[in-house]
Amino acid sequence: MLSTRKFAAAAIAAFMLSHAAAFAEDAKDKVVAKVGDLEIYQSELDLAVANLDPQLAKLPPEQKEVAALSGAIDLKLLAGSAMAEGLENDADFKMRMRYLKDRELHNTYFQKHVVDTVTDDEVKARYEKEIAAMPKQQEVHARHILLKTEDEAKAVIAELDKGADFVTLAKEKSNDPAKSEGGDLGWFTKGRMVPEFEEAAFALPVGTYTKTPVKTQFGYHVIKVEEKRDVAPPPFDQVKDQVRQLVMRDKYVALLQAAKDKTKVDILDETLRKGYDDANKAPEATEPTK
Repeated sequence: MLSTRKFAAAAIAAFMLSHAAAFAEDAKDKVVAKVGDLEIYQSELDLAVANLDPQLAKLPPEQKEVAALSGAIDLKLLAGSAMAEGLENDADFKMRMRYLKDRELHNTYFQKHVVDTVTDDEVKARYEKEIAAMPKQQEVHARHILLKTEDEAKAVIAELDKGADFVTLAKEKSNDPAKSEGGDLGWFTKGRMVPEFEEAAFALPVGTYTKTPVKTQFGYHVIKVEEKRDVAPPPFDQVKDQVRQLVMRDKYVALLQAAKDKTKVDILDETLRKGYDDANKAPEATEPTK
């Protein structure tokens, strides 16, 4: 959700071209290809690989690198033509480069002060906090026998009252596909079944069945509750990535607030100012640029 490395391939190319000298100063940053007088460095290729289209990103490593190199060569070819026309001096191009620079500085700062600062202990503590705050939720393990008429359902209840086995009756008389499993519906929480069925099932004590038929849009049910339990929270390993996002979000919000506290923001357009003020009344800040 919070990615600091996703930006348009064309923007990468423009940024890298404008900083080619800086790459050349790094002895470890080897040249992997030349396009006329322009050079493609390993660092550029690595960025191109990291920002491949999702479909191409599924390719094996060697093929991904070739696909990225092909794209980088195409970019250099037209970038060279653009420079030959002096387009790097175009006012619109300069404006976009200023924006891209600010965005990448933002992302680099976010990486350094948010992403890289999150610890496993912080994530585990936040998980435990979220679990503690979760309301208790119950789930029920039930069986049912579905009949077409109320009289049929009453007849089944009468047989149960005489000691008949619920599973056997379900297999013999139920009109539900679950009849082969003895009417077993497995575990379910509130909101999973139609209201009439749900209300009856959650009201029944464990080990008992409904003494009157329960009517729903599907027919008449005789319900038996086998077990009840509290819903277990999701395991830490299953949700740790989502919890890490929560920790990062909070750090980001705090980082923004600290910057706002020490920096005056003056919006000159009245309509924009009102819109900005209204938007920032929300408790959470906008997520960082992706």
